[in-house]
Amino acid sequence: MIRFFAPDILTTGMLPESDSAHCVRVLRMRSGDTIEVVDGKGGLHRCILRDAHPKHAFVDVTESVSLPKVWAGNINIAIAPTKHNDRMEWLVEKLVEIGVDRITPLRCRYSERKDINVERLEKIAVSAMKQSLKAILPVIDPMTPYGTFLDSNREGNRFIAYCDESIPRLLFAREYKPGQDTTILIGPEGDFSTEEITRALAEGWTPVSLGNNRLRTETAALVACDTCHIIQQLQ
Repeated sequence: MIRFFAPDILTTGMLPESDSAHCVRVLRMRSGDTIEVVDGKGGLHRCILRDAHPKHAFVDVTESVSLPKVWAGNINIAIAPTKHNDRMEWLVEKLVEIGVDRITPLRCRYSERKDINVERLEKIAVSAMKQSLKAILPVIDPMTPYGTFLDSNREGNRFIAYCDESIPRLLFAREYKPGQDTTILIGPEGDFSTEEITRALAEGWTPVSLGNNRLRTETAALVACDTCHIIQQLQ
């Protein structure tokens, strides 16, 4: 069954305009049809379509269940956005499908992109959440300066992945501790600067490599996130 997204479904009983249009215009659903709605906070709601309006479809909620995430601990990917928007959009889609709790775009010294369309990324995240049958919508932060991010993240497992072989690194797959809150820093296409790496290490971040292959920025983020899930599933 196709799922719809309505964050305030329990208080308004109404689908947002985009989901109303998809439900009524595209899928041609009618009053009396049964649909499923997720609220992005872990709730899955089975509903009866009461008013099949293409701009504001109203429903009656008949059953609500909790649909928790299937992994333990929070996974936060903090990444310098790619030069081309489509690569970042692709990454957000795939991270949400695999399973992530937060995505933080970072503004680093060598960042190719200084701003980002958070609203566009949130729409992509919603679609990926529904497609992958999840009910929790990850947080997507606005562009955050690298130093500001370090200042506000001092808890949990903290890793910085970089390419500079002159600064010793450990293998991420060996250092990751399953089930604990984890933040992974992924640098821009030009890598983190030496100063950025040095500061992170001085503040307790663990320096890691994601393997022997040289990866694109978006690939590195995906590998890091998927490694967390694989290791958890092997426990």
